[in-house]
Amino acid sequence: MTTNTVVTINKLVPSGAPTLENFKVAAAPVPTKDALKDGEILVRTLYLSCDPYMRGRLSGRTDSYVASFEAGKPIDGLGVGVVEASSHADYKEGDIVTGGAFKWETRFIASAKGFTKIPSTNGMSPASFLGVLGMPSFTAYVGTITLCKPKQGETILVSAASGAVGQMVVQLAKARGLRVIGAAGSDDKVQYVKDLGADVAFNYKTVKSLGSAIRDAAPNGIDIYFDNVGGEFLDVALKNMRPNGRIAECGMISQYNATAEEAYHIQNLAYVVMKKLTIYGFIVSEYYTTPAYGEFIKE
Repeated sequence: MTTNTVVTINKLVPSGAPTLENFKVAAAPVPTKDALKDGEILVRTLYLSCDPYMRGRLSGRTDSYVASFEAGKPIDGLGVGVVEASSHADYKEGDIVTGGAFKWETRFIASAKGFTKIPSTNGMSPASFLGVLGMPSFTAYVGTITLCKPKQGETILVSAASGAVGQMVVQLAKARGLRVIGAAGSDDKVQYVKDLGADVAFNYKTVKSLGSAIRDAAPNGIDIYFDNVGGEFLDVALKNMRPNGRIAECGMISQYNATAEEAYHIQNLAYVVMKKLTIYGFIVSEYYTTPAYGEFIKE
């Protein structure tokens, strides 16, 4: 009998780094169209996205913007798949769908409400809807364009500039005439950021100090900081912002696995007042129903 591969949470991870022991891969019966209820679809998974926000879902926290995973249940997140059966009028067999309700299973049944049809790929891989046409790029767009409203000639600093979000920030900012400074964690990544168009890029792991690296790259200060990492990098960036600067707080990945003893405590928050800075904390899912999403897709 054909089986279904399922990835579940074996044990939650409140702090520290997850290990393979926190997950379980098992075989389960394949769901069939006979099990569909009204308004449901049977989806075969094509691509799954493993994203930084999912680390928070492993913690068991109850005060976050997204629910934690549950021990013993499948992981879920962003994905792309093909509909194999449907009991919903808007979906038919063969439709390619994307959304944030993809279970980490070969095939699964779910309410059609959590999915969106991909009308046409125009020759692009459906996987692009998890990348350049998906959440990472839209995150870059919202933080950089919608919130920070860049002006030609300004200077932007991007941490994790070679990552899925950071690399799009680099390109969006450069296309609007900004001076772009990117930081990454290896020489190969630094070269990649330069190839994307960054004016300056540096390896934050090998510089003598973050402060001197940022000051050398931007002696007149930073107008916009797109933060993906938090921790010490954010602290140093605060000190190097120009008056009326803007910070897009996208993520703080340097702190996601930190224990209470390892957590970095910000020391330079006074500069928010002294330099009249604006810090934008945002959750990209809240912008899919705003004009920003249409503007992003058009661009």
